Amino acid sequence: MPTLRETILSALHTLLSALPATALRGEVLPERVPAAGLLILRDGEPGAPEVTLSPLCYHYQHRAEIEAVVQGADRDAAFDALTASVGAVVSADRTLGGLCDWVEAEAPRPVDLPVEGAATLKAAVIPVVLHYSTDDPLGG
Repeated sequence: MPTLRETILSALHTLLSALPATALRGEVLPERVPAAGLLILRDGEPGAPEVTLSPLCYHYQHRAEIEAVVQGADRDAAFDALTASVGAVVSADRTLGGLCDWVEAEAPRPVDLPVEGAATLKAAVIPVVLHYSTDDPLGG
């Protein structure tokens, strides 16, 4: 049985897969970026939890990351549309079907991705904070 953490990350990947862009999880950047763009979900870091003792519960603010990449002549408009679509699907389901207390995407951080002999890429990392609680830090 998957942990709560894995279930939440899988649900986030499924949510991103509904977008026109190709959504991958934990993969390396492929040689070709699809015309609709590319999203790569990185599992990120759960961080140190807040702990309550009665009952014992670990409250995480897990920071996952989504790498958003576009390529082509109109990459500024395509990038804007891609990041806006990520924001829209996250805000449409802030609890991932009740798995999280809250899901919040932050502003994209630009990333340099130089590619020799290819059209320039426009990319950014979109941090996504997943707020959830579990009674077991290894099972959560």
